[in-house]
Amino acid sequence: MSIKLVAIDIDGTLVNNNREITPQVFEAIQQAKAAGVKIVIATGRPLLGVKTILAELNLLDEGDYVITYNGALVQATATGEAFIDEPLTYDDYLDIEMESRRLDTPLHSITMSAVYTHNRDISKYSVNEAYITGLPLKYRTAEEMGKHELVKMMYIDEPEKLDQTIKKLPKRFWERYNIVKSTPFYLEILNKNASKGLAVQHLANKLGISYDETMAIGDEENDRSMLEAVGNPVVMENGNPELKKIAKYITKSNEASGVAHAINEWVLNN
Repeated sequence: MSIKLVAIDIDGTLVNNNREITPQVFEAIQQAKAAGVKIVIATGRPLLGVKTILAELNLLDEGDYVITYNGALVQATATGEAFIDEPLTYDDYLDIEMESRRLDTPLHSITMSAVYTHNRDISKYSVNEAYITGLPLKYRTAEEMGKHELVKMMYIDEPEKLDQTIKKLPKRFWERYNIVKSTPFYLEILNKNASKGLAVQHLANKLGISYDETMAIGDEENDRSMLEAVGNPVVMENGNPELKKIAKYITKSNEASGVAHAINEWVLNN
């Protein structure tokens, strides 16, 4: 079967180490889109934080989609309209916030319009998140967060401290939430029904695309769910060795335009 949908991670996958889209990757994506293949960027960022990339790749047309917030939202890129929306509740917020105090781990919360922190000593990692997403960073108390719809929350700390926090998380956390470590200093906590994998499945079903006609390209553990959800999982040469165990294909590294190689070899050639 030919591939009709390709979901692509950004960092370590779509872009090189300078966070640039190479000419080879650009051209391969344009050819795939012209051939009728749905190219879907799958990211932990909000739509605002990925608009520049979507514009650069000509993926802002009617019928183009993007997976944002690690699968909590699937949106039409042209309008921002969400047809999959899996938020956290205020009860979830209180639960996660209480554990952050017990574990002495900073956190911030993200809505569709802002990054919120209740820490008076604002973490550099909250500042970094606001910078890379393009969202404003705001201080709010826990009591004030009840009126906001939360897309996800993040425990943030120095990598070695965050690893200790992960080990101490209660078992019920793993049962109640979808938890992904997106960087050495970010642990993302989402609705149990929010993941890149479920988002890809829902989008494929909406578009009438079968399992065998789907492909995902990624490099890290937060891509695992979407790699497991498609018929053709592709892992970057620079990817996590554990992910390579579940790959159908290993493509070149992000520095060697691996996304272009994957599209040219296993999408366009078919």
